[in-house]
Amino acid sequence: MFAPDVCLRGFTHQDWARVLALFRPVRPPEGARDPQRPQGLVLALHDGERLLKLLHSQVGRLRLDDLEGDWPITAEQLAGRHDASWAISLQRGALEDIMEGLGARLQRSDDLTAQWLIFLSLVQGELARGRIDLWPHRLHGIPVPTEAMITGTLDMVCPAGKTMVVGLFDGDELWTSVALRRGPTGIDLILGPDEARGELGLLSGDSRRDHRHLAHFVADRAGPLSLGCFADHKTFRALEVDPTPGAWALAVAVRDVVLHPVPAAMAVPLGLDVGRAALTALREVAARLDPAGVLTPTLSALRDVTLGQREVGEVLGFNPFEVLRRLLSRQQ
Repeated sequence: MFAPDVCLRGFTHQDWARVLALFRPVRPPEGARDPQRPQGLVLALHDGERLLKLLHSQVGRLRLDDLEGDWPITAEQLAGRHDASWAISLQRGALEDIMEGLGARLQRSDDLTAQWLIFLSLVQGELARGRIDLWPHRLHGIPVPTEAMITGTLDMVCPAGKTMVVGLFDGDELWTSVALRRGPTGIDLILGPDEARGELGLLSGDSRRDHRHLAHFVADRAGPLSLGCFADHKTFRALEVDPTPGAWALAVAVRDVVLHPVPAAMAVPLGLDVGRAALTALREVAARLDPAGVLTPTLSALRDVTLGQREVGEVLGFNPFEVLRRLLSRQQ
């Protein structure tokens, strides 16, 4: 996915920290978090039969005899027994086998994407064999994508010679942005917001209008845009963990999130998602205003037609919104 000579420029320390903050789990605001909520990681190392080591990230080493009589137990039970928010049960030798397998399968020509996919497939294999047990397993049921799937997605969203950009605003300030230009051998430029700030001039404080200035700047410095996503950074952060069906599409429909330009591969599924969310709302209203059920057959027929359309996951091969939500959502 990345070119061998990828260039990274235009980021201050704060800009880069803000980009990384977008991919950290969302924590509840101060005062909203339950002080009794389990916290920390508990790690159990075993040899398949005997418990060898037991560690807690906030307490340190734990007594083995607390569990020896009940071993083996699942990672979920392990977390519950030690008041932890997540747990790992690890069989001795599993990590070594993963690294041995990685070394055996890697080729000199493999790029970073191929290396990560091989690593994830090896970890998934150990999970399937029960040598590693995680709780919570946020991506349970989501298959590891293939390299062809990732390349095909990029071809639809950002073909070679094009650039995609995410720009997030905070009032009249460009909070952060990141632009990725795809060259013949992969992404060859990662452009940050620092160079843009001096060129944008005075911003109105409305991202619905201010995004045009950033889009023009990126297109001028990096190349023509294939995808632009612009929003207030708090709106974007809330949408990352919103489980409501059609949340992203509705945000686009009311221009809380501005997509411009948008590839057809994303425009069609997003448009259908808006219709699906609107139909759900209509059915809820009809249930209150039409207790006799006169409209129910019509709405059910519309639902069947709508659900028969292709969704984002079917077009891209996976649903990026669901993956993002699972990774970043955090229970209080």
